[in-house]
Amino acid sequence: MRSRQAKVKKVSKDRKYNSELFTKFINNIMLDGKKNLAEKIFYNVVEEAANELKVEPVEFVNKAVDNVRPALELKSRRVGGSTYQVPVPVSPTRQETLVIRWFLDVSRKKKGDSFANILKKEMLAAHKGEGDVVKKKQDIEKMAEANKAFAHFRW
Repeated sequence: MRSRQAKVKKVSKDRKYNSELFTKFINNIMLDGKKNLAEKIFYNVVEEAANELKVEPVEFVNKAVDNVRPALELKSRRVGGSTYQVPVPVSPTRQETLVIRWFLDVSRKKKGDSFANILKKEMLAAHKGEGDVVKKKQDIEKMAEANKAFAHFRW
C-alpha cells in the first residue's frame, strides 16, 4: 500500500484549443513519443466530427465525454476469505481517465478501418448517447447497481 497519496501532475493545455482534456487524449493516443502524429490524428478526428454535427470541437468532445462518464465503478474487496465487487463513486479525474481509456481501447480493438475513422465514429456515437463506449459505461453501472448490497464493505 502507499504511504501517502500520489502527487497530481499538472497537465498543460493543448496548443490549438487550450484544453486539458484534449492534451490528455493526445498523450494517450501517442505511441513511441510521436506527439505530432497523435495531435494530427486527434485534431482531424475532432474537427471532422464537429463539422458533421455543426458544433464547436471543444463543445463536441465535452458532450461526448460527459455522455460516457461513469458515476460508479466496481472495486474488488476481500472480506473473510471472499472477494466482493464493491460499488465505489468515481472521482472526476478518474472519470476522465476511464473515458479516454475506453474510447482508445474500443478504437484500437476494432478492425476493418483506420484508427482515426473508428475513433471518429465512436465519438459521434457517444455524442448521441449510443455506441460501444456508452454500452461499456452502462454495463459497469448496471453491475455496480446489482452489487449495491456490498456497498457497506466500502473502505
